Amino acid sequence: MRTFIVRSFLASMIIGLLFVAACAKRPVATVSQAPAPAPAPAPAPPPAPAPVAPAPPPPAPAPAPAPAPRPAAPKEFMPNDALKPIHFAFDKSDIRPGDAKILDASAKWLTANPNQLLLIEGHTDERGTDAYNLALGDRRAKAAMNYLVAQGVQGDRITLVSFGEERPLCREQNEACWAQNRRAMFLVKEK
Repeated sequence: MRTFIVRSFLASMIIGLLFVAACAKRPVATVSQAPAPAPAPAPAPPPAPAPVAPAPPPPAPAPAPAPAPRPAAPKEFMPNDALKPIHFAFDKSDIRPGDAKILDASAKWLTANPNQLLLIEGHTDERGTDAYNLALGDRRAKAAMNYLVAQGVQGDRITLVSFGEERPLCREQNEACWAQNRRAMFLVKEK
């Protein structure tokens, strides 16, 4: 009886480990290009006795493409001294009163320059996961856009991008440095 229990327990453990091992794998999505189909060979006359040449080696598989990079700011957009960055509190996307004054000045400049398109970049400090920081950077960029639109800037002139923690201004690990990285930046280009 004891042997039966031990074997049952071992069989259950093996099945459980196989189940866990099978579930733990993530499918890897790769893109590969299939070689172009070769043209159909033309019918040939019966072969004459000839020495047999070795078959050529199969073509090497195409290397897997590199993962897609995060979106980069279009190179046409440039900083403008009239558009100052704004900063945010930790884990927040609310516009603070001091930053509202900066956005008011930016809105005045943008309404006076209607031929300029605006790119708003949302940034975070390094704390938090990549996915969370990208979402927080997006919320910060949207908060800045909503404020500018409320001040009369046309929304169709504005493009948003979130870089999360990927483009820090400061790399030290202290609150003063992290505060510099929690920002929205403004870049412009002509229509």
